[in-house]
Amino acid sequence: MKKPYREESRRWFTQAKDEFQDADDLRKRGRFYLALFHFQQATEKALKAFLYLGVKSVEVLFTHSIGDLLEMATELDPGFAEVARAKKLDQYYIATRYPNGLPGGVPSRYFDDPKEAEEAMNLAKRVIELVEGKVEEISKGER
Repeated sequence: MKKPYREESRRWFTQAKDEFQDADDLRKRGRFYLALFHFQQATEKALKAFLYLGVKSVEVLFTHSIGDLLEMATELDPGFAEVARAKKLDQYYIATRYPNGLPGGVPSRYFDDPKEAEEAMNLAKRVIELVEGKVEEISKGER
């Protein structure tokens, strides 16, 4: 049985918030390559939570690109243009996990910049906070 879109949205957003917290814990421990990947993942899942409510289609699951998801979200709500810079997180989807994503490098050694991880954290946080506010607005309108 398919779950209603509101319930699916809630499940995806809960995972996004949990994953953000885990990513931040990894960042604080200096595990930057993992933190960067999970900030990307948290952002992706938060955007999908929003899109579930607006698009009402599983097609939002067909991409992992934050750039693409932001484009879809902005079409539904122009307010998402204010977090457009979060598309930078797409660079962490492959390169932070696979050595062949970094020719000659090893992700766990290559990603060693605490400022880079802090920037990724801030980008993810802005998207998650925006989605949280938008989901609350939508939920109030459905009552």
